[in-house]
Amino acid sequence: MEMFSTLILVTSSPGCTVGREGQGAPYLEPGLAFREFAMSCAKPAGAGSEGWPCPLAETQTQSNRVAQRDLQRKGVGAEALKTRGDDGGGDGGAAGMLGQWAGALLALRALLAAAHPQCLDFRPPFRPPGPLRFCAQYSAFGCCAPEQDAALARRFGALAARVDAALWAACAGYALDLLCQECSPYAAHLYDAEDPSTPLRTLPGLCEDYCLDMWRTCRGLLRHLSTDPELQALEGNRTRLCRHLSLDDTDYCFPRLLVNDQLNSHLGRVRADARGCLQLCLEEVAHGLRNPVAMVHARDGTHRFFVAEQVGLVWVYLADRARLERPFLNISRAVLTSPWEGDERGFLGLAFHPRFRHARKLYVYYSVGTDFREWIRISEFRVSEDDENSVDHSSERIILEIEEPASNHNGGQLLFGDDGYLYIFTGDGGMAGDPFGVFGNAQNKSALLGKVLRIDVERPARGPPYRVPPDNPFVGDAAARPEVWALGVRNMWRCSFDRGDPVTGAGRGRLFCGDVGQNRFEEVDLVQRGRNYGWRAREGFECYDRQLCANASLDDVLPIFAYPHKLGKSVTGGYVYRGCENPNLKGLYIFGDFMSGRLMSLRENLHTGRWQYSEICMGRGRTCAFPGLINNYHPHIISFAEDEAGELYFLSTGVPSATAAHGVVYKVVDPSRRAPPGKCQIHPAPVQVRSRLIPFVPKEKFIWTPGSTLSPTVRTPTKAPRRSRPTAPAPVPTPRPNRPTPRPSHPTGQPTHPTRRPGGRRGSGRRRGRPSTAGPRPSDGAVRLVRPVGLSPGRGRVEVFTGGRWGTVCDDAWDSKAAAVVCRQLGFTQVVRAAKRAEFGEGRALPILLDDVRCTGSERTLLQCTHAGVGSHNCGHEEDAGVVCSHRDPDL
Repeated sequence: MEMFSTLILVTSSPGCTVGREGQGAPYLEPGLAFREFAMSCAKPAGAGSEGWPCPLAETQTQSNRVAQRDLQRKGVGAEALKTRGDDGGGDGGAAGMLGQWAGALLALRALLAAAHPQCLDFRPPFRPPGPLRFCAQYSAFGCCAPEQDAALARRFGALAARVDAALWAACAGYALDLLCQECSPYAAHLYDAEDPSTPLRTLPGLCEDYCLDMWRTCRGLLRHLSTDPELQALEGNRTRLCRHLSLDDTDYCFPRLLVNDQLNSHLGRVRADARGCLQLCLEEVAHGLRNPVAMVHARDGTHRFFVAEQVGLVWVYLADRARLERPFLNISRAVLTSPWEGDERGFLGLAFHPRFRHARKLYVYYSVGTDFREWIRISEFRVSEDDENSVDHSSERIILEIEEPASNHNGGQLLFGDDGYLYIFTGDGGMAGDPFGVFGNAQNKSALLGKVLRIDVERPARGPPYRVPPDNPFVGDAAARPEVWALGVRNMWRCSFDRGDPVTGAGRGRLFCGDVGQNRFEEVDLVQRGRNYGWRAREGFECYDRQLCANASLDDVLPIFAYPHKLGKSVTGGYVYRGCENPNLKGLYIFGDFMSGRLMSLRENLHTGRWQYSEICMGRGRTCAFPGLINNYHPHIISFAEDEAGELYFLSTGVPSATAAHGVVYKVVDPSRRAPPGKCQIHPAPVQVRSRLIPFVPKEKFIWTPGSTLSPTVRTPTKAPRRSRPTAPAPVPTPRPNRPTPRPSHPTGQPTHPTRRPGGRRGSGRRRGRPSTAGPRPSDGAVRLVRPVGLSPGRGRVEVFTGGRWGTVCDDAWDSKAAAVVCRQLGFTQVVRAAKRAEFGEGRALPILLDDVRCTGSERTLLQCTHAGVGSHNCGHEEDAGVVCSHRDPDL
C-alpha cells in the first residue's frame, strides 16, 4: 500500500459553509468545531441566515491555492487529485478516515531519491496512535502524537485570544498552517533542524508565493507567532521578509513539499533503490570484540545482553550499553581455537535457561581437543551466588561431547524452545562432501553429527546428564539416536525461533536456520520435527550426490530460499523481526552472508506461502543522516541477535581472527518510520554491579554517499590450519530428477572453491600483512605500512628501512608530527592520528631501529628527525608505532 501525502485540511465550525474554488480544489465539508480553539463562526447581526463564510475556512484555502498552482505548473490536472486514507505504511491493509479529516491525496509512483523525513527531535516520523484533532492532516503519518497536537491547539487558542479580531478572522487559517508544520514528516527540514547543533527556526520555511500572499493580508500575525527580533524587524519589507523565511532547498518549502512527487512517493515505507535494495541504517552498540560469535539475553527483565568471543570469553553489557570490566565467563584456557583466520573451532554458542531468573543456569557449546583428537562439548554452568554478572566456573557440568573427525563444520548453535527443551545444532564433521561412511554423517540417523538434536537438561539429582524427550521423532527406532530431531544438515550456522507476532501470535515457534553450502548454493531452512534437509544428496535446490538424490526414500525438504555463490558463499542465519521500534520491518526475516557481507531479507506471502527476497543496503544520500546512525559496517557477518525487547542486531568484523579485536555489534534501524514516542519504552530490572563499568563511546562514523549505496569491502581470509587427513573429492552435482528447481533472481555463478561457515573460509594466495621483498632495494629512510588483513590502505604498523634492513619504530615520543612525516612519504595528504602500543600488530621478526623519535613535521624522512640513534632503544615490540593516514581532511 503506497503512502500518499495530504494536500490540505479545511476545517470549520458546525453551520459554516466552505466555498468551493472549483471542481479540482481540495475542500472539506463542515466538521470539527473550533470553539475550544477560540474560533467562532457565529453569524454577525444583520447577516443572512445562509452562506455566511467561515473565516478559518476561507483563509485555510490559501495553502490550497498555492499547492494547486504548483500542481498546474507541474502539469498535474484536477483529475489526479483523490481522497484516500492509508495505514501509514507497513502494517497491512488500508486504514479508513482518521477522525474528521480528509483532503486531496496525490498518487505518486516516482522513486524516492533524496527525501529525508525527520522530526524536530531528530528522529524519523511515525503513525500517531490515534487521530489528531487539531493538525488532523497528519493523523496518518507525521511527527506529532496526540499530546503534541493538543499543545499546538492550546497555542492556537492563545493566539486567538490576543490577536485583533479582524486580523484573526482573515488570518486564522495561516496560523493553523504554520503551527501544524511541526507535525509534518519533514518538520526538521522546514525548521532547519536536521543538525542538532544549528539554531531552530521559529517559523517553518515558506515558499515565496505563499509568503507573498500571507504578507499582503496577515503580516501582522507574524509578531504573535515568532519571538525572533530579526524577523519582526523585517515585517514591513515584503521581499526581505520572504527571503528570510525561505529555504535554500525550495523542494522542502511549505506548501510545495505537499505536492512534491519525490518527497511523498512511498512516504512512511521502507525505501528501496532502483535495484529494489531496501535501505536501512545502523546504530553501533559495542566494539573492540574478538570474533563476536553470539549475543544473547537472559529473559530476566534486566535487558542485559551477553556477547561471546570465539576465544572463550563472554562479556556483560547493561541496558545503557556500558560493559562490565570483568568477563561474565572465561573458559579461554579450555577452548580450542587459534589466531589463524578461518579457524572454525572455538567458543561457538550459548543459551540461558528459559527460567534463568530462578534456575540461574546457562549452557555453552565449545571446541576442545588433545593431541590429534578434537570434539565439541556442551556444558552447563551456574551463575555465582555472590555476583549475578559472573559465572561460577567450578560449577561446569558436561552435558554432551561429540567427537569431530575434522576441524571444520563444528555447528555451534544452542536454543531453548517454547517447550523448554534444548536444541543443539551440529555440523556434519567436516572436510568436503561429508565423506564419512556410506551416506555421510548427515544422512546417518545413528550419528549425532549433521543433525538438530533435542534434549531435556532438567534431571534428577542422580542420573544421566540429560534425558530424551518422549516425543522426539526417532524414539524407539533401533537404527537411530533418540536425541535426533532433524537430519540432513551440513553446517547450520545461526538459527532462531520466531517469537511470533506480538498481537496475534502468528508464526510463533517456527525454527529458521541458515545452512552453509558446499560448492554452489547457500540455503535457509524452516526446520521441523523429524524432517530430512537433504545434505549430502542435495545442496540448495540442486542435486549434489546423484545416487542419493535419486533415492526415493530420501523424502527431503526443500529450503524456503537458496542463493548461488555469486551472491555469497557462507550464509549466516538471522531472525524474523518482531520488535517494536521499526513497524515496517515486522515479519521480515533478516539474514546475511559472511563472505560477501550481504545483508538480505525474506518476507512470506501469506496467501501463497512463498518467500519474497530483497537485499538490504545501507541508506544512501541523507537517508541515514540522523544523530547516532551510521551507514556502513564491517563485512564479515558472523551472527545475528535479538535483545529482550525483540530489536534486531548483527555482529561482524573486519578481520575474522579469534584474536583480532575488530568485532562490532550493530543495531538495525529503519530510517523511514519509527514507532510512536513512548510506545517502546523498556523498564530494566535493577542489576547489582560489582565490577567497574566501562561506558560505551561509539567509534563508527556516518559516511556521506551522494549517489550510491555503500557495500562492505570484502577480501578473502587466509586459510585455516588443517590436520593432515585426506579430503574426499566432491561428487559432481547434477540436476535433481522430477523436482522443480526454483532459483533466486540472480544468475547462478560457477565458483571453484568450497564454501565455509563464518570462522572457517578457504582463501587463496599468500597471507597478507607482510610486504613482498621482491623489487629494487629501497633507499635509506623509506617507510612502509604493515597492516592486518582487512584494513584499508593508509593504516598500519610503521616500518623504516636503513642500513640495508627493515625495522620497526618505538612509540616513545611518537606523535602526530612524526606520523605526518610518514603519511607524506607514502603519498597521503592528511594524518588522522598516530597509533601506539602495537595497535596494528607487533613486528617481532624485525629489529627495532628507531626510538624516541621527535619531529617538527617538515622532515622528509624519520631519519631526519631527532632520535636515539639507529638501533638504539629501550623498548619492546609491544610499543611498535603505527599511523592512520588519509587523503581527506578528517575534520571535514
